Amino acid sequence: MNKKLKTLALAALLGVSSLALADIADDMDIIADNYASALKADNAGDFQQSLQKMRAAALDSRQKTPPVLDGKAEDSAEMKDYRHGMDILIGQIDQAQALANQGKLEDAKRLARDFKQTRDLYHKKYR
Repeated sequence: MNKKLKTLALAALLGVSSLALADIADDMDIIADNYASALKADNAGDFQQSLQKMRAAALDSRQKTPPVLDGKAEDSAEMKDYRHGMDILIGQIDQAQALANQGKLEDAKRLARDFKQTRDLYHKKYR
């Protein structure tokens, strides 16, 4: 019985681990898809809608642990840095939203292109 319980516990742990991976991967897919849509948008409404979806996914992802950091404490330097990267992205999204709200769509798109640098930097560390 003890062996069966251990096997069941291990299976449950692996299942939860793969669910967490799927969730963060889903968030990253949402961010990537909407990033492409935002850059292709030809009006402020479509641009802002894409950014809103990106922001929601970034906020959701910020609360999760990337697979590479599994087992790290919530207050570890790595987790703080991961959340800092998400905060940078969220701030950039907010800045682009503000420009779009002011009717400066091209300026907002120029700023949005900088999201890629943030992504590249933090993907190197936590992907």
